[in-house]
Amino acid sequence: MTINEEQIRSIVQSVVQRLADETATPSSPAASSSPLPQISAGDGIFDDLEAAINAAETAQKELMRLPLAKREEIIEAMRQAGRDNAEKMSLLAVRESGMGRVESKIKKHLLVSNKTPGLEDLQPIAWTGDHGLTLVERAPFGVIGAIIPSTNPTSTVICNSIGMIAAGNSVVFGPHPGAKTASQTMIQIMNRAITGVGGPANLLVALREPTIEAAGVLMKHPKIKILMITGGPGVVKAAMQSGKKVIAAGPGNPPVVVDETADIPRAGKMIVEGASFDNNIVCVCEKEIFAVEKIADQLKAELIKNGAYEINKEQTAALTKIVIAKLPGTGDEEGAANKKFVGRSPKTILKEIGITVGDEVKIVLAEVDAHHPLVLVEQLMPVIPFVRVPDVDT
Repeated sequence: MTINEEQIRSIVQSVVQRLADETATPSSPAASSSPLPQISAGDGIFDDLEAAINAAETAQKELMRLPLAKREEIIEAMRQAGRDNAEKMSLLAVRESGMGRVESKIKKHLLVSNKTPGLEDLQPIAWTGDHGLTLVERAPFGVIGAIIPSTNPTSTVICNSIGMIAAGNSVVFGPHPGAKTASQTMIQIMNRAITGVGGPANLLVALREPTIEAAGVLMKHPKIKILMITGGPGVVKAAMQSGKKVIAAGPGNPPVVVDETADIPRAGKMIVEGASFDNNIVCVCEKEIFAVEKIADQLKAELIKNGAYEINKEQTAALTKIVIAKLPGTGDEEGAANKKFVGRSPKTILKEIGITVGDEVKIVLAEVDAHHPLVLVEQLMPVIPFVRVPDVDT
């Protein structure tokens, strides 16, 4: 079963409305500080890393003995589990990590559940010529080590799991300690979906108590053939020093450039929508705005109309001090954001400098020059610098 755009919009709107209603009730789960669910061993969760890796190795060999038709059935069961648990897991991810927006995470869950490539990418290629027949068949690596970030602790599990199992691999996950419950719960849900249609147990495994040290052991373990790293520059650097093949992200911090040829009302609406998505923790969200002088004021008005809150020069200076932990060039050439505010809401961030706003504010807008720390440092939060430029070539 697939879900169209209208159904996704309906699901998200109903959840947002229910969250608004629950937040107004002090006794509601959304507003309470009740403890997170306890994760028990089983369904892919282990207390010993070596046992987890061995189990994943065994499961991968079992997977390779199954016909592709069964693997297709496994993938479809995983997709359905991702869809069925989109709301529940989005709520848990926000509750545990304190980052992002539930409605954005639901959209991400449905996206990765429906659109992550499956067996369709595994078609063999054959061609003939004067020198005979050539056949290309894709083969799995075996056991993959995958690091999960706290910013995307559940949708990353779905995306990695579907793609890697479709290719014939098993996965040893390294959840972020700050969002381990959400990641482990998602891993268990996926494993139950797999075994529910006759697939091998423990195709997806993780430690119940993940640590930085355990992640280091995972990266260098001889049974791990390749690493998939979703995270910041520190964990990527560690993976690159492991001696293994690594698939990892590079630096983000993408700008959006708007000139006089743009549809300004639409640009304002789309920029706010993109920059506020999951409170800007997605690396590809708009993180700086460069506006040509001729349309800068008009664009700014449209941004404010669609949920941006502009702060003045003094407020920008105060906010910069709290959201930028390391300035560029001060021992860290790229600088660093204050992790305390990564993925937090505009309301939470502005409160730190004495400004009270409601949930209707989606991003914080600060006009600065092109060399300002808010421009140079990837923040992963809804604080968006606005830079005027004479033209698109400057």
